[in-house]
Amino acid sequence: MTVTETDKKFKLKHLPKLIVDTYKAWDADDPFRLSAIVAYYAVLSLPGLLVIIINLVGSVWGTEIVQGELTQEISSALGRDAAEAIQSMMIETQNEDRSAVASILGIGTLIFGATGVFYHLQLSLNQIWKVKPNPDSTFIKMLIDRARSFAFIVAIGFLLLVSFLVTAAISALNAYIKSMLPEVIIYIAYLLDFIVSVGIITVLFALIFRYLPDTKIRWKTVWIGALITAVLFVLGKSLLGYYFGEADPGSTYGAAGTIVLILLWVSYSCLILFFGAEFTWVYAQRYGNGVALESSEDIVK
Repeated sequence: MTVTETDKKFKLKHLPKLIVDTYKAWDADDPFRLSAIVAYYAVLSLPGLLVIIINLVGSVWGTEIVQGELTQEISSALGRDAAEAIQSMMIETQNEDRSAVASILGIGTLIFGATGVFYHLQLSLNQIWKVKPNPDSTFIKMLIDRARSFAFIVAIGFLLLVSFLVTAAISALNAYIKSMLPEVIIYIAYLLDFIVSVGIITVLFALIFRYLPDTKIRWKTVWIGALITAVLFVLGKSLLGYYFGEADPGSTYGAAGTIVLILLWVSYSCLILFFGAEFTWVYAQRYGNGVALESSEDIVK
């Protein structure tokens, strides 16, 4: 796919048609199947992701604090029972009673497993952005893709650390504001939390849209798509948290309920992510000079 120059400029009156066209393109790409695939690999990747992120962020913030913060976030998203089950998994991942050989093999297995979800997310985004796979792709290309996926895990760890630091700062600020303006602290805290969440998730989605697929898009277009996706994601996360808390869809499955909840949460979240990716692609085609294959000589800078 080559870059197509366009003189069109986005106007607010274009938004309704842009949303409609995005939905049509999103629906045509079978997002439910794509999200189910990513959700499956997310479950397989979860132990590796937990090990890597807890150790990365825990080396700065403290392992126990990171586990506590993650458990709180998971509890708000999936419910207390699921959070406790995943917390037990976190504790098991910190078991250091292993031989040197087992540790080396374990690290390799964890890295390969943890990168699986991002590798398949990359394949899904390639499909959404109409990037045809290269038939001459080599084993080296697969290793590069895995390394790129691992870089995203490190990026998540860094953003998580930033999120913890900002949250701590906001808590201190809220305490000060509460002493001055106690009647508005709830609204200020909610607004600050929303802004921080949207800001951090926007950065993550921007990195995903820019570097994960085998394409390049102008940064201006990437930021617009990432912001739209982040707002939808934060709103969707709140709705999913309410749905899981009230409906408790995992209770029907007994001991497997936690796995089902993770599958549902990741699947629903991917539907939002893919809608944002579709919006980014449609917007890029009309206003952002399209997209270009990574191997093309005229990649958008």
